Amino acid sequence: MMEVRAKKALGQHFLTDQKVARAIVDALSCPVPTGRLFPVLEVGPGMGVLTQYLLEREDIDLKLIEIDSESVEYLLTHFAGMQGRLMEGDFLTLKLEKLFPEQFAIIGNFPYNISSQIFFKVLDYKDQIPQVVGMVQKEVAERIAEKPGSKTYGILSVLLQAWYDIEYLFTVGSGCFAPPPKVESAVIRLTRNSRTDLGCDEALFKTVVKTAFGQRRKMMRNPLKPLARAKAERSGWSEEQLADFLAQEVFSLRPERLSVEDFVALTNLLA
Repeated sequence: MMEVRAKKALGQHFLTDQKVARAIVDALSCPVPTGRLFPVLEVGPGMGVLTQYLLEREDIDLKLIEIDSESVEYLLTHFAGMQGRLMEGDFLTLKLEKLFPEQFAIIGNFPYNISSQIFFKVLDYKDQIPQVVGMVQKEVAERIAEKPGSKTYGILSVLLQAWYDIEYLFTVGSGCFAPPPKVESAVIRLTRNSRTDLGCDEALFKTVVKTAFGQRRKMMRNPLKPLARAKAERSGWSEEQLADFLAQEVFSLRPERLSVEDFVALTNLLA
């Protein structure tokens, strides 16, 4: 029987535990049907351990994207009806709006080396993606689900929590994979919240969050000073006025102390 060789460069660790695979697929809860199947994209199906259970679901219209040509060949050989469903390519460069003109969900055992990039891409399509179920490195899952005040709370935590409700579903041990990764894994579910507008400039919000966490151990006065100076120049402030502005309490905090709403307020302050 043909097997796919796991490739380190692609971050591949194939899930072998069938109970875990079924639990991941069961965690995907598509929106109420509108008389048609809900589109779902599986990212990195590998040898199809999730695919087999996704194909059993009668409420979804499954498409798959796989970068590894060996895995593509395996899936085409072992699963009927893959033609037209399976694309060989890189999810990170895929023009999702061409493939899915309306809403769609994402599921997958995400390659660990690009899991953060996958979530940043989800954010680019947040109005089209109501739900994501993904298995990632446990540390990444904890970071995404973390609340303010923790050392693991960071850029992805804030940006994703602004638009999604995050659920840490369960931990998966390394023995459930071939080859076993050196770390534990976890499954998380992102469900789009009701927010339609941040209440601030969205591009500046991203910049503020990324800049603040760029020097996460320092008070935000340091990393955000260039943004504050840009505001001072726009506003025609003196150096003294800029110093007064940066003397506000929020700039003496470290970024992990701020909630999404706090970052929205800070963005408006710097606008």
